[in-house]
Amino acid sequence: MLQIAATELEKEESRRETEKQNYLSEHCPPLHVPGSMSEVQELCKQLHAKIDAAEEEKYDMEIRVQKSSKEALLGSKHKVCMDLRANLKQVKKEDTEKERDLRDVGDWRKNIEEKSGMEGRKKMFESES
Repeated sequence: MLQIAATELEKEESRRETEKQNYLSEHCPPLHVPGSMSEVQELCKQLHAKIDAAEEEKYDMEIRVQKSSKEALLGSKHKVCMDLRANLKQVKKEDTEKERDLRDVGDWRKNIEEKSGMEGRKKMFESES
């Protein structure tokens, strides 16, 4: 039984190899490397043009796939609402005593200006005593 399987694998392997050779002979002509420098440069230009065409096609296919997958995820009828402010909740802020006290204190720069200089120090001592 193992011998039969081994022979079948060998036949399959040889069949694949012949198919590969046939495909390559049909689609890939043998490479002819020219002798002069100008011919080599021309060959390189042709190869680069073919590469550019293949890259453009690949890019177009990728964009199509991304677009189709996005439409499949979101659905064709679904529209994305980008108005974020409309989706926010409004919350009323309660006025607490601490917040009122903080607002009543005022600007900290005014307190520093009042305490700066000799008059400010004098006021500090007068207020403490």
